[in-house]
Amino acid sequence: MTVRIATWNINSVTARLPKLLEWLESAKPDVLCLQELKCSTEAFPAEAIGELGYESAAHGTGRWNGVAVLSRIGLEDVVRDLPGQPGYLAEDAMLPVVEPRAVGATCGPVRVWSVYVPNGREVGHAHYRYKLEWLAALRDAVREDAAGERPFAVLGDYNIAPTDADVFDIAAFEGLTHVTEPERAALTALQEIGLQDVIPRPLKYDHPYTYWDYRQLAFPKNRGMRIDLTYANKPFADAVSDSYVDREARKGKGTSDHAPVVVDLDL
Repeated sequence: MTVRIATWNINSVTARLPKLLEWLESAKPDVLCLQELKCSTEAFPAEAIGELGYESAAHGTGRWNGVAVLSRIGLEDVVRDLPGQPGYLAEDAMLPVVEPRAVGATCGPVRVWSVYVPNGREVGHAHYRYKLEWLAALRDAVREDAAGERPFAVLGDYNIAPTDADVFDIAAFEGLTHVTEPERAALTALQEIGLQDVIPRPLKYDHPYTYWDYRQLAFPKNRGMRIDLTYANKPFADAVSDSYVDREARKGKGTSDHAPVVVDLDL
């Protein structure tokens, strides 16, 4: 069977709902991992999405984060939050807050996690330390699935460019997050437990960027980054028949600043 799995930082599912529904009808993914919902679980547009044949498992509080898994091939064993997931202790807070950044589900023959890795803000910031702690918790949480025989992948916005080639100009990122050695070491740690980076092909230009800032004409100038990633175990990676960045979905007004990444499996 052929299974199409995708991931997309939607940057507000409410604001982008028409775009999302249009894309679901045209791309026809069997499973879609969403990030940055910016809506609560209760406000998630499950009914509108359900009219297209998708079940949904959403996890959000209405703030700037939130994740979901949509599936038209089954949705079982849903888990919200990583086991042992750390919270973020803001400088003016008394207690850390566990943010809705991960949701896992079994969809037909595959299991997936949709993740929205913390941004990190600035090197040395409390949010940067939180990012590294969160990534360590992710590694521990998926270790068993990574080593299993069932196709498994962690898809989402990692807020990390794996290599210097994954940003438009590495010199522009000197001293900034997303490209630091500790962040990239966290990706290496995922590889060490049996996951590999499924690199998509670009539909245009020579590198598969997935994110372009809204400012300074970054998209038409292709000043992008590859930060929306698929880390898959061997049964999943071995089944990949194609993968691409749907750059077309980034075009026009009212779009997310990220493009969907599509992975086709031949199982």
